[in-house]
Amino acid sequence: MELDPLKTAVAFVALIVAGVGGLLVAPMMTTNTVLTMVAPSMVVFGLICVAIGVAHGRYRATH
Repeated sequence: MELDPLKTAVAFVALIVAGVGGLLVAPMMTTNTVLTMVAPSMVVFGLICVAIGVAHGRYRATH
């Protein structure tokens, strides 16, 4: 499967929504904690992983 920016964005959003949704329905943390602390950190970590993945893909494509 070839990934383009749209497919990557859809997968990224789906993973974040699934993770945040799971935490919201589980009685572990309050909704405020999940939305103000966990969700932003998931997004930042995901963006870092996407950047590393893109850099690795570019390296593999040129070497």
